[in-house]
Amino acid sequence: MPKDIYAHISDQELLEKFKRDQDNLWLGILLQRYTLMLLGVCMKYLKDEESAKDAVQQVFLKVITELQKYPVDYLKSWLYTIARNHCLMQLRDKTQLISVSEGMNLADDSIADFTSFDKEQTLIHLEVSINELNAPQKTCVTLFYLQKKSYQEIVDSTGFSLLQVKSYIQNGKRNLKLLVAQKMSQS
Repeated sequence: MPKDIYAHISDQELLEKFKRDQDNLWLGILLQRYTLMLLGVCMKYLKDEESAKDAVQQVFLKVITELQKYPVDYLKSWLYTIARNHCLMQLRDKTQLISVSEGMNLADDSIADFTSFDKEQTLIHLEVSINELNAPQKTCVTLFYLQKKSYQEIVDSTGFSLLQVKSYIQNGKRNLKLLVAQKMSQS
């Protein structure tokens, strides 16, 4: 079946047909239009063709479930955002920034200077320093880095706004680095 037969149907019309009929044919036509864009987005972030292809497939699966839950007005930008967020989550999972239980330190250049120190000593400083953060920063840093929660999951569980969560994580990470650096210099 040539894909050109549906070229006259807009994205919005295809989306409405999919929601009305619950027929994956309409969604398939729609997603086929954006496959190359999604592959490009995933390549941009993941830098590996096979990983990017896998990510596009996972994005397709996510789109199928998410389209049922949310109204989508601008499909192209919505798809781009879904793909970008998926790739960022994959990258975050690959390079977990803090994991006290696994003995890793912050994967940041400013902490890399401390690699000559004993890892156990660094972990002790890190655990102590996390407890010295103010309560919102400690909560958000712990949920984000140690429990691998997304921004939205943190918003839902804490009641903070998305901007507050991002700010607490950013400031908490900065303060944590400063506190650890201070303790390391005193060791």
